[in-house]
Amino acid sequence: MNLILNIVQVVQLLAALAMVGLILVQHGKGADMGAAFGSGSSGSLFGASGGANFLSRTTGVLAAVFFVCTLALAYFGNLRPASSGSVLEGAVVMPAAGASADAIPAAVVPASGAAQIPTK
Repeated sequence: MNLILNIVQVVQLLAALAMVGLILVQHGKGADMGAAFGSGSSGSLFGASGGANFLSRTTGVLAAVFFVCTLALAYFGNLRPASSGSVLEGAVVMPAAGASADAIPAAVVPASGAAQIPTK
């Protein structure tokens, strides 16, 4: 179980970092700041409009992977073992300062030696 959580966390981290990188590489539709740095539409690696489609689709896929990893981590983090009962079941009752061990009723001291709160 711990291995699965570690793998999901690593996948989520890599998807987040890749998304940040892809979002920073993309330019806005109205800004056209990419042309100022010499990346004209004809000199693009993916063609005239292929780059925008490729980058936006890849960002969408990475966002979906990030979302699924987040849901998986939330699901696995919310799993709890079956409750064993009340919190008070594990409480230890200490005798009073002046009382001896013989003063504690037999119903309070179980055979295991750990004192428990008596139930009525």
